[in-house]
Formats: sequence, C-alpha cells, structure tokens
Amino acid sequence: MVEGEKPLMKYVETDDPASMPGRLLKETDRFCFRCYPGISCFNRCCRNLNLFLYPYDVIRLRKCLAISSGEFIDAYTDVVFRETSYFPSVLLRMAENEEKTCPFLSQDGCRVYMDRPQTCRAFPIEHGIYYDAQTGRSRLLHYFRPPDFCQGRFEETSWTKDSWASDQEVVFYNQMTLEWADLMRLFQTDPWGGEGPDGQKGKMALMATYNIDAFRDFVLNSSFFKRYKVKPDIRLKIKSDDVALLRLGISWVKLFLFGVQGNTVKSIIF
Repeated sequence: MVEGEKPLMKYVETDDPASMPGRLLKETDRFCFRCYPGISCFNRCCRNLNLFLYPYDVIRLRKCLAISSGEFIDAYTDVVFRETSYFPSVLLRMAENEEKTCPFLSQDGCRVYMDRPQTCRAFPIEHGIYYDAQTGRSRLLHYFRPPDFCQGRFEETSWTKDSWASDQEVVFYNQMTLEWADLMRLFQTDPWGGEGPDGQKGKMALMATYNIDAFRDFVLNSSFFKRYKVKPDIRLKIKSDDVALLRLGISWVKLFLFGVQGNTVKSIIF
C-alpha cells in the first residue's frame, strides 16, 4: 500500500465476526446515513483508494463504458500478486493526479454511478464472509464503518442493512460476492504446481473470471465442449448472458485447478 492510501475493505473470511473493524449489523440494527451533493465531504471518499474489483464489477463497468473486458482490465485495473494469497487481486487504478482520484470521478460526481462497484455501492457498509464449516455455507457479514471524515453518518435518515442494500441495489452484487468467495476459499492452498499465479494456469483462471469476453471466445471457439460437459441450457445462455458465463467460469476454475465437480460443468472423463 502506498503511504497515505485508504483501503476499502474487500471481503474477508473470519471465524470471529466481532473481531472485524466497524459495528457488526444484525438483522434489526439501524444506522444513520445520507450522502448528497452539497454535503461537506461529498466525493471525498472517491480518492486515494485500494479499491478491490470483483468479477461482476468488471462485467457491469465494461458494459457501462461500452468496451470489452480486456480493454477495461488494461485501461483501468492493476493486477496485484500478494504473498498472502494464491490468487491475484484486481484493483481499480486511480487517476495519475495529485489526489489520485477515482478515474470515473467527474465534476458532477460518479460517471458510472448506475454501474458502480459493489464496494462503492454498499458504502458505508463493509463486508466480511463467515464460513460455517458444519453446514458448508457462507453468509455475508455487514459492518457499519464510515471513515472519520464522513459527515453522512450524522444525518437523520435511518436504515437497516437490508433496507440499505435494497435502496442501493446491491443485493445481487452481494450474492455474486458469496459465489466468488466460495471459489476464493479454495485458494487457501496453492494450486499452481510451482509455476505461480502468473503462469499459464493462472492466466487461464484470471481470464475465466475477470476477462469475460476472452473466456466466451475460448469456450465457444476452442475444443472446450469436447473436453467438458456443460448443461445444454447453460451452453445456450453463455452466448449472450454474462452472468451465466461468469458462473460457468467459476465452476470451471474449481474443476480445472482443484478437481471439484459441480452441476454446471464436468470433465468428459468423469
């Protein structure tokens, strides 16, 4: 992290929800928040960030900008390899100006507001993932954690975590994050066989989850269907449905790297 940068929390798995920073919100807990043009801190949260992007974020942003996923990744992201993770992180690249503003911040506010990333959409709520080993299920944890400069927390408008998620249209983003976290949990072990995440297997895994246009071309124009069995309805959907294709990509990475069989895609040899 560059000195002075403010991280926005990516999802973090935890066995102790109370240990995470911020106020853990239960079902009926309420918090006050309102952000609007004219508030003294307006857009201050759009500067100097480590903002993690998830695959569904890229799908929405590249469509909003009318560019391919490959063009978006090249122009707007940094792919970072960290010693603590076996899968690279994809971060939004800040603008090269003194304040390191978000590249989508304009004088009038966010120019991709309707398709803004989950982290921005959920703000000032941050998320963690609690995995229940007994049930094998994950659930999203919600923490109220506005930065110290945020004046919106002193407004009178009151929310629950669910009413805020509905108002900000973040519910489906949260679902996609849970599905992504289910894959990321497997990366607690090293699947690369010594070649590292920047080897050929790593490039394929990153393509299948973040470069959705390249993955579609790979699936439709290679021997993919000769090597893998995909449900007929999924084969039809992935030609135009990015979410169906992303879900196929997540399932394929589980199979390709970890041998985890699923209902969406199976190896022909099984």
